[in-house]
Amino acid sequence: MALFSAVLPPAAVVESLADVVGGLPRTAGVRWSPPESWHVTLAFYGQDEATARAGWLRPRLAGMPAPRIRLEGAGTFTRVLYVQVHGEGIVQLGQAAGAGDADGGRAYLPHLTLARTRAAVPPELLRLLAGYRSETWTAREAVLMRSARGAGGTRYAVVERFPLSQQAR
Repeated sequence: MALFSAVLPPAAVVESLADVVGGLPRTAGVRWSPPESWHVTLAFYGQDEATARAGWLRPRLAGMPAPRIRLEGAGTFTRVLYVQVHGEGIVQLGQAAGAGDADGGRAYLPHLTLARTRAAVPPELLRLLAGYRSETWTAREAVLMRSARGAGGTRYAVVERFPLSQQAR
């Protein structure tokens, strides 16, 4: 079981992106993440105890402003296809949640993973997603999530929710 913090996109954004992803060519060696698992990772904690991590997060996220964000364009990591996340406050939220702490201080890049591949991400998929842009939304909460790998793939579950401040910036 691994723990991470995340922001969950609203149903309308998931539906919009699912419509686009559903129209993309299915290419051998590409494993698509199901829409119900889509999330914007804030920070990854690995194998950790959920109660302790929630206690660590609570004061770090208390009073953090709710970011206004949108999904736009696409990018790749090694064998990962993702949609980019843009907007005001998402990087600061990721940093408050500990992004970069466990991976040598590497800069936080907000993204939503769509697929993993056996080889390089097919350039056609990147090109076809380049023009995607979701509606902008306010992320009213961050969540601590647990992931567990099983025979049917990775399953995600929300462990705790952390409300974000709705006060004007």
